[in-house]
Amino acid sequence: MRIILIGPPGAGKGTQARMLQERFHIPQISTGDLLREAIKEGTTLGKQARAYMDAGELVPDQLVTDMVAERLQRADCVNGFLLDGFPRTIVQAEALSENLKASNQQLDSVLSIVVPKQELMERLSGRWVCRHCGAMYHERFSPPKQSGVCDRCGGELYQRSDDRLDTVAARLEVYERSTAPLIDYYEKNELLRVVDGTGEPMEVFQRIIRTLGAS
Repeated sequence: MRIILIGPPGAGKGTQARMLQERFHIPQISTGDLLREAIKEGTTLGKQARAYMDAGELVPDQLVTDMVAERLQRADCVNGFLLDGFPRTIVQAEALSENLKASNQQLDSVLSIVVPKQELMERLSGRWVCRHCGAMYHERFSPPKQSGVCDRCGGELYQRSDDRLDTVAARLEVYERSTAPLIDYYEKNELLRVVDGTGEPMEVFQRIIRTLGAS
């Protein structure tokens, strides 16, 4: 099973990726993880990526694509993989297609998890984190017993700047603009599968399984 997972911040991609990984016994591949790993290990690609990041620049499409292509050649990808956060652009999508074709592989599905914007904003803007132990809470889904105080260690809860309402709205707008062309691309290639991302994680997971035609 070779899958790409697409979804806006707050759509629950991470949770679904972990569940799919367990169900199909395939690796979840994140470009963020690949970059951190390559930099930590000091690989040639990692050194190149670090030079761009240290200069405050975006890592070029070709470099990211090369990292993903290298990762897909590992033994644990023989039976499939789950790409999370890649591709992000049409250029990356086309390069991925060429790389897979060169190794006689092809994508099975591109899953787009869709959640109404208002719900995404509520999910993201309601998150709070403990300054001391890092425990996470949510005003609606998992509130602390005492407002502003961590259940685990009694530490102060705070809201990250990325989770403030105005920042959340801006993040979602950027996502919509940048992802729209990618969704069109995979729809034209008859790979796109849209999944309703509302409800409990297990409900969403069952929708994904039905969409994939897996039993």
